[in-house]
Amino acid sequence: MKDRFDPRAVDLPAFCRAGASLAGELRLAGMERLAGSLAAIGPDAAPATWSALGELRPATGGDPEIWLRLQAGATVTLQCQRCLQPLAEALSVDRRFRFVHGEAEAARLDELSDDDVLELPQRLDLAALVEDELILALPLVPRHERCPRPLPLADAGEGPEATAPHPFAALSKLRRRDPGNEPGPQ
Repeated sequence: MKDRFDPRAVDLPAFCRAGASLAGELRLAGMERLAGSLAAIGPDAAPATWSALGELRPATGGDPEIWLRLQAGATVTLQCQRCLQPLAEALSVDRRFRFVHGEAEAARLDELSDDDVLELPQRLDLAALVEDELILALPLVPRHERCPRPLPLADAGEGPEATAPHPFAALSKLRRRDPGNEPGPQ
């Protein structure tokens, strides 16, 4: 049954009616949109793994609902926003999607429920959906819990602030001068 479905063009109603599942791996370098957010992809980078399971759920007074469970995982290299060093980040996705006919119906139901509701496509590209979900799993601000190296300006005795004179130092010296030593107006 697994061979009946192409992961790049899944017929979701048939996939769900069959209670089918698919699983595979995707090279990180092959996911161009995700790769654009990464600091590096090494030649020995482990691929992203994924699995998808389709099901029909009975619905009161209507056709059964089309559901897809998607699980995916990958370890990616990001840039720490604190120390600017590489950061290995494990991404994990476990999502359930309900598919309905029509974009308006999907938007309406998505707003009314906690479920992820999408428009039922002619054919679903699981690889693109996996990439979308991994992108959404990226941290907004990637940072180490504890950076491996001291931060460049962490020491108060270093940096431009420590050696630059205070801009009002000269005025302070003028103000401290003894007024008796200054020549008065003539």
